[in-house]
Amino acid sequence: MKKTFFALLMAVALLLPTAALGQTVKISSDERKMAEEITAGQLSNYLYFVASDAMGGRDTPSYGLDVTAEFLKMNLQKWGFKGAGDNGTFFQKIGLRRDAIDPAATSVKIGGESFAYGEDIARASGSGNISAPIVFAGNGWMIKSKNMNPYANIDIKGKVVAVIGEGPIGGRGLVPMPAGVTQADLPAAGRGTEWADAATYARNNGAAGLLILPSKFLQENWGAVTANFGRSRMVVDKLAPAGGAPQGGQPPMTVLFASVKAANAIFKGEAGNPLNGYAESFAVNPSKNFDFTIATKTEMQWTQNVVALWEGSDPVLKNEMVALGAHYDHVGTNPNAPGDDKIWNGADDDGSGTVSVLSIAEALAKGKVRPKRSILLVWHAGEEKGLWGAEYFNKFPTVNIKNVIAQLNIDMIGRSRKAGDTNPKNKDLSDENGVYVIGAEMMSSTLGAITKGTNDAYLKIGYDYKYDDPKDTNRFFFRSDHFQYALNGIPIAFWFTGVHEDYHQATDHPDKIDYNKMEKIARTIFLTMWELSDLKERPKIDKQLPPELTQR
Repeated sequence: MKKTFFALLMAVALLLPTAALGQTVKISSDERKMAEEITAGQLSNYLYFVASDAMGGRDTPSYGLDVTAEFLKMNLQKWGFKGAGDNGTFFQKIGLRRDAIDPAATSVKIGGESFAYGEDIARASGSGNISAPIVFAGNGWMIKSKNMNPYANIDIKGKVVAVIGEGPIGGRGLVPMPAGVTQADLPAAGRGTEWADAATYARNNGAAGLLILPSKFLQENWGAVTANFGRSRMVVDKLAPAGGAPQGGQPPMTVLFASVKAANAIFKGEAGNPLNGYAESFAVNPSKNFDFTIATKTEMQWTQNVVALWEGSDPVLKNEMVALGAHYDHVGTNPNAPGDDKIWNGADDDGSGTVSVLSIAEALAKGKVRPKRSILLVWHAGEEKGLWGAEYFNKFPTVNIKNVIAQLNIDMIGRSRKAGDTNPKNKDLSDENGVYVIGAEMMSSTLGAITKGTNDAYLKIGYDYKYDDPKDTNRFFFRSDHFQYALNGIPIAFWFTGVHEDYHQATDHPDKIDYNKMEKIARTIFLTMWELSDLKERPKIDKQLPPELTQR
């Protein structure tokens, strides 16, 4: 799962009881037998391969991710699936562009003192040269309804605006929302006028650039910041403007991260140091001019989504599809990590989803009957980079995406909280018979009823819907591949067993997976998929949707 927070608030949906919808789920003995082809042993065998050190953590792009894609393809071909990627192949190729930075031609100075690019300063976006004074603007958020305006007493035109905010980077402007602010305070129509994040305000008011200071979170994750942003940044070529090309009529805002060393140099002898909690806006002494010169060159690399189709049996309904997906990438290898383990194997995240979809594919192939609708399987690349593969597939689909009636997403279903576990990092793990179900009841009453009804008629796993709560701060609905399908008007359901002590750590290993629980969840998802495929009519979107799904 992508480790970032999308800033948003979900609207409260009207939850209708299953009986009111007339959706009674009955599971036949043949369907049960097919689901029982999915076994704990099979899932374990596949996962020990996918999450092995030989895959190198399956970064996007990487040799290990490519090998994993070939492994999926090999099995899909053997089982008789049709390639549904580019030109009937199993791969949808995705071009990745890197505007590689030339360190020899890139320099950073603050008040004439030189700093190392990629160590003390890292680029988040933008290009070009800056020579400008610095102003500090608190957390950078202007919200009129909350009487927040850190720019009231400073002039930012032509300046580098330094800001700091606590929490994970991500969402709007890369600076987290201030405490006490929710998505309800940020109506889409008011962005830039009634409220603005730091990047929006800086762009709209003529700032030379935005400098994000090292909060406690950034200090703890500085290695990841420099690895992802420091020397170069990769983007999906068809989803991003070329080089410094205008986007929305404006060139990209230059956004930089500053290290503790750089920040202390800026604020030494000033009115206060934000790293020590100072929050009042002020102009930094003009002698500490910020001089930044950058040079880049364009490089291209390639990755792929893996796409397969199992054709339905009904001559009419087979033209529609139930989509099932998982992301098969993780975050790769970090040679600079402390300790001996340098590989982030991603067994749970999302090796568990990857092999569950593969096992569901095998169960389909072994079945004596076919579902009425076709089944579309998509293993997405680049989820950890920002839902790249899912966004790409939805914007450049290799099938008629409008014929997808629902998308079922599996991301992290391999862990359980054991009795007596008091580790606070495991407090949100589901227990050995539980799983979080997200979004199934947010968009479509029919999808919600089928999802719940299938479980009630089968293994009766403890379905927990708590992350559908609009007040939940984790925002998991917006943090995995299904979100891009929801943006495309496709009802979704997402299975997830919770974050834990090994989430985005090198210790996310296959020996820590609860394979018996995975088996139960994967079998239940298989039958949910089957019930959806046999519906007389496709699920309708009949719920009050989150504003992010309606204001695009």
